[in-house]
Amino acid sequence: MKAVERMKELVDVLGKAAYAYEQEDREVMSNYEYDKFYDELKRLEEETGIILAGSVTQKVGYEIASSLPKITHPKRMLSLDKTKEVSKLKAFLGNQEGLLSWKLDGLTIVCIYEEGQLVSAVTRGNGSVGEEITNNAKTFKELPLAIDYKERVVLRGEAIITYSDFERINEGLGEKEEKYKNPRNLCSGSVRQLNPQITAGRNVRLYAFTLVEGGPDVATKAEQLEWLKARGFKVVEYKHVTANNIEETVAYFAEAIKSQPFASDGLVLTYNDREYSASLGETAKFPKDAIAFKWQDEIVETKLLEMEWNTSRTGLINPVAIFEPVEIEGTTVERASVHNLSILEELKLGIGDTIKVYKANMIIPQIAENLTQSANVEIPEVCPVCGAHTMIMKEKEAKTLICPNSNCKAQRLRALAHFTTRDAMNIEGLSEATIEKLLEKGYLKDFTSLYHLDRYEAEVIEMEGLGKKSFDKLIKSINKSRDVALANFVYALGIAQVGLGTAKLICKHFNNELDEMMKARYEQLITIDGVGPVIAKEFEEYFNLEENKAMLETLVKEIHFKLENVTISQESPILNKTFVITGDVNYFKNRKELQAKIETLGGKVTGSVSKNTDYLINNDSESNSSKNKKAKELGIPILTEAQFLEIIE
Repeated sequence: MKAVERMKELVDVLGKAAYAYEQEDREVMSNYEYDKFYDELKRLEEETGIILAGSVTQKVGYEIASSLPKITHPKRMLSLDKTKEVSKLKAFLGNQEGLLSWKLDGLTIVCIYEEGQLVSAVTRGNGSVGEEITNNAKTFKELPLAIDYKERVVLRGEAIITYSDFERINEGLGEKEEKYKNPRNLCSGSVRQLNPQITAGRNVRLYAFTLVEGGPDVATKAEQLEWLKARGFKVVEYKHVTANNIEETVAYFAEAIKSQPFASDGLVLTYNDREYSASLGETAKFPKDAIAFKWQDEIVETKLLEMEWNTSRTGLINPVAIFEPVEIEGTTVERASVHNLSILEELKLGIGDTIKVYKANMIIPQIAENLTQSANVEIPEVCPVCGAHTMIMKEKEAKTLICPNSNCKAQRLRALAHFTTRDAMNIEGLSEATIEKLLEKGYLKDFTSLYHLDRYEAEVIEMEGLGKKSFDKLIKSINKSRDVALANFVYALGIAQVGLGTAKLICKHFNNELDEMMKARYEQLITIDGVGPVIAKEFEEYFNLEENKAMLETLVKEIHFKLENVTISQESPILNKTFVITGDVNYFKNRKELQAKIETLGGKVTGSVSKNTDYLINNDSESNSSKNKKAKELGIPILTEAQFLEIIE
């Protein structure tokens, strides 16, 4: 039966897309494409009377896959039925008054107050069981920690991150980190962090949208929302509507979304009368007193003219589609981010293709569909900025293109920030914000220019946040960094995949001769215990780039490499033993301190378990981590810190 076969295909495709979006915070298809497939599946289910196992039309929420505590909701949370037709909203209202509000694109949270105190916050989860995130919720903006009402209160709200915070956080990502695709992805990860400090830095905001239990005994939901507002909650914007004014109110929201600081994927219509709402009950999936209205995407055909490749300051090379200008939602659009190589390949984009474009949530230009699918776009083999050979990385099934050269001009801010860190050149007094200002002014251009910053003393001390005293301390720290161990210097260069431990292994192999290291070939590097094929390739390519050679020629004139006189006893019980460290540490401050201890006793630390590994240190020897599994397969002993200390003592 063709219909059933098609349903099987749709269940599989939509299931994978939903899992990627909800569990892994990434997108494998556009909202437009997802909605199109969803509607097709729902229509086929209605026509055939068959509902296949795993159908997303029957799924409420997402299946939990995290280490956060699981909490059962006192009242099961259902999805909302949806429509894209205003006429259906009018029919839904009938002669009732309703409330029309934003359908915010974030993460739904259930908050519980006891004795006036916030005691619990739980994610929606699968509708029945959610994840307990109370400590994180206490860092949310506009969420009171205490209210002037002592009885039990249960409310629901949407946790969101604004566009401005989304852009700020993406700009602050570390070197080579993949950027978040949209505020919803970022919010999902932020709300479910294990460390509340990370959540606090993300400026998550909570908009309350319904009162489930407690509060005043009033007749309408609007009165409940106003009561919440009076208690200090941020309440989602809403409008009173009837069948007579629903069209103009939808038009108001459609215009307002263009200037809102947050993402909205539609509207929610609910009856205002609480008693009437309660009398309607619910289906297995939907409550009968509310319906979601999804924006009717304005989709326009155009022609793909070229693919632009932009190297970001994190090293990611992002594809941007340039197409013939079209009018969408009242503005001219001529470019759209394609996000990554996986989406580029899935759309089979080619120059000259006829494509359909729209604005996701009426804001962000996206490619909905490629009608001709010529797939002739060539992935650049070299970075458009520095000429370094590009690399394709795959993480969580999403392929991205990166420039591995930390000396690339596009990455100067990140490169300089890394260069100054404690384990690198250890230059104090240079925050990333200060480096950015100095780059903008032209006082910094590369690593070498750091050592001539004193030329701009008069200008720098006039900059905001600096002064004569701060400048003098900075210059003193810069000059102090001129004496550095070669391994720290090599690590400071920011060569992809080369951490401090690896830098030490390479320096030791080449007897701390930088010239020999710069001439090293892949075949030599691969023989070093702890240096794998990827590291060897990155190391060789870094020193093969003419731009890097020229930079190093001037930089080394500013540096004096000091020899570290470390006497290692030949009787050390771990002499020449190779260790891998994973998991949390208890006795040492951090893994770096444990690594330093191993190295002072003549041992080596590498990043991955192999047949050459002598010991894996992991306080949780029974965990199912990949390193534990590999060690057990190879018969490599797994030590706790306590056992390691027994060996060395």
